[in-house]
Formats: sequence, C-alpha cells, structure tokens
Amino acid sequence: MIPVSARNTYLRSCKKRGVFPPMGISDRRSSRPDYGIDAPHVLRNFFLIGVPCLLLGIFGPRQVRISGMFLHVRPTFFWMGWIFTLQGFLYLLYVKFGKFHHRDLMLSLHRWRGDEQVLDVGCGRGLLLAGVAKRLAALDGSGLVTGIDIWSNEDMGGNSETATRHNLELEGISDRCTILGVPAQKMPFPGGSFDVVVSNLCLHNIYDHATRQKALGQIVRVLKPGGVAIISDYKLIGEYADQLRSAGFSIEKRWGNPLYTFPPLRIVIARKPLGNAST
Repeated sequence: MIPVSARNTYLRSCKKRGVFPPMGISDRRSSRPDYGIDAPHVLRNFFLIGVPCLLLGIFGPRQVRISGMFLHVRPTFFWMGWIFTLQGFLYLLYVKFGKFHHRDLMLSLHRWRGDEQVLDVGCGRGLLLAGVAKRLAALDGSGLVTGIDIWSNEDMGGNSETATRHNLELEGISDRCTILGVPAQKMPFPGGSFDVVVSNLCLHNIYDHATRQKALGQIVRVLKPGGVAIISDYKLIGEYADQLRSAGFSIEKRWGNPLYTFPPLRIVIARKPLGNAST
C-alpha cells in the first residue's frame, strides 16, 4: 500500500504538470469526468486586466494632471475593468457549464441512427467524443467514435491523452472510442471512413492558412458520400463554409445559443453529396 503522504505528494506533482496519475492512484476529484478549461490563458488575462482596472476605477485618483491637462481617469478604468471582468465571468460560465449545452446543440443537428462511424477533430479531453458515444450507446447501435488531437495545453488546461482516456473510462464508454495523437492536416484514415465529423473550437488553432486548408481538405476526404460535418468555432466560420462549399458540400450556418456561449459561437453544418467520393 502506498503511504498517504507519498500518494498526496505524487498527486500534487501530477496536478502541476497537468497530467493524470495512473489508475488506482487518485483522489476524490478523479471520480467525475473533468473536461478542463478551454484556452486558460484567455480566462486568466480577462481577470488580470479587468480586476486591477476595476479597482483603479473605484479607489484610484479621480483625475491625473498631464502637461497642464486634467484627465478624469476613474470612469475610464472603471468601465474598462467592468467590461473585462464581465467577459471573464461569461467565459468561465461557458467553460464550466455552457460548453455542455453547446455540445448537446451540435449533436442535435444530426439524426442519429446508432451505427455511425464518427470522427471528432480536436477532441481535447473528450467532451464531444463522450457525447457522441453516449448517443450511439443509447440507441444500442454498433457505431464507434474516433478522436484525434495533439493535446496542446495552450488550447486546453491539463490537456493530455491520459486525461482523455480517464474521462472516457469514467463515462463508461471507452469501449466505443479510439483516440489518436495526430494533427488534423495529417489524418491517417482511408477516404470515406466516417459518416459524421464533428469539431468544436479546434480549427482556428491551426494558425497557418495553408495548413488549415489541408485540415479541411482531410475532413472532405475522410467523410463518406452523404455524410455530414458539424464544425463550431468563434471565428473563421465563413472560411470553413467557403472551402466546404467549393468541395461540393451543401452548407447551413447557425448561431450557438448566446445565453451560454462566450465568445459567441457559430456552427457550420456541411453535407457531402451522394456520389462525391473526394480523396
């Protein structure tokens, strides 16, 4: 048996490194899936800017004299601080609660049969992956889900393949899921492998335009004729839609629910025509 003090020291070191300990060495928090904080540096920056500005707006000097001119700085700092702090809380609301509702909205845009082969591009810690697998299991179908990612900790706090596998085990659907550490622009799958491709807040993280086009081209290639791609992001949605449209897809765009998505998210629903077996 591992001494309690040694176990706790090991758990703290795992937390600092953003990785999960091996199964069997865990604390109480590991009994529930943890889908992390998206882009944690963004959340941090909202509060790092907002809170000091808000405090200056409340307790700072009413005016500052510069070159013989008096500038009323309190209102400027107050409103700047209020805006950044509010955005921080809205973003926190999304990463803790809203993204679960947004996932359900995305998955409601396809009429599930239960036998689909599904690809999650940029699966992160497995939120969409688990949502799809649960739907397939509820229909008692033979469908399977594959997730791909490079597990960047800049894009998701505590992001790792180990964390994703742990979440899938806790959700009880790991037998329906396969995850691979490959970038979106280098998918190893044969053409026409998937009935459905889903992706949320992934493709904008491919900063190079040409590489991003390759990733979209891979989605076109691996999707079966008649299949659907459901892609959500807060920017570049028009670019995704244009490239998929040029590949012959029919395109529908819609907004996510603004009550629980911040920044506001849009969704592209792209359907590949029957007989289009692009490779």
